[in-house]
Amino acid sequence: MPYSARFRKALGLDGTTENVHEHHNERHCPHHRRIIRHRRHLCRPLAKRGYDLILVARDKSRLAGLAQRLKSATGRSVETLAADLNDKADLADVEAILRTNADITLLVNNAGVGATAPLLNADIEKMDDMIHLNVRALTRLTYAAAPGFVARGAGTIINISSIVAISPETLNGVYGGSKAFVLAFSQSLHHELAAKGVRVQAVLPGATATDFWDAAGVPLHHLPAAIVMSADDMVDAALSGLDQGEVVTIPSLADNADLDRYETARRAMSGKLSSAVPAPRYKVRANPAAPKAAVASAK
Repeated sequence: MPYSARFRKALGLDGTTENVHEHHNERHCPHHRRIIRHRRHLCRPLAKRGYDLILVARDKSRLAGLAQRLKSATGRSVETLAADLNDKADLADVEAILRTNADITLLVNNAGVGATAPLLNADIEKMDDMIHLNVRALTRLTYAAAPGFVARGAGTIINISSIVAISPETLNGVYGGSKAFVLAFSQSLHHELAAKGVRVQAVLPGATATDFWDAAGVPLHHLPAAIVMSADDMVDAALSGLDQGEVVTIPSLADNADLDRYETARRAMSGKLSSAVPAPRYKVRANPAAPKAAVASAK
């Protein structure tokens, strides 16, 4: 679907989470506002697509510099908001914008805090912070935006997950678990909201050339160059996947038929996951109904 280029605004959160808002049907809403949190790599393509931006990050001075560069390069309006999504008050401020601003039509949640150390070598406090940011903040921002999208009959939610969502053995298990939540949450949202006019996309990047790796404790140059995608290419692929109507986008996956087979097998198995009788391989005898006397004595 082509993007409308009338008026759009993106609110960007630097460091870990990303949110974007986009709308394709101008008959319902001619104004477009977006929340983003994937730093400059996502901001510039969105601005080039005709979006004005609201950038949200903890570092106010860094935000101001990025905003000025984007204004100069794209000619779009760029506003800034200093906020830390692990701070309840700051998070509530962003939620309020999503709940009350009817111009917002696209939300992109990109939780980018990660870890590479094995669980037993990890700092539990940092793991707790990761869960709060990657899961709680993403959930609350989505919950703030979705009712308005449904009420207006249109809207888009892009959630940035990771390949570790389906390959949890790759990195730290808490990080993988948080990204598996993002994928499952996105698929459930798509199932729930598609008929209401709301599009949902989950993006699963592989290794990407950002400062994520240094922050996670593995310098980027330690990774094989053949598996590392540039951030610009990853963002372009993600937006192309959105244009093509993908629900799950894996920028590095060469043959999307692999994902189709994975999803087909998953959906086929989903109808077999609940039964009154244990699977035969467990050799569990069916327990008879409890005698009435035993039930009575338990009361």
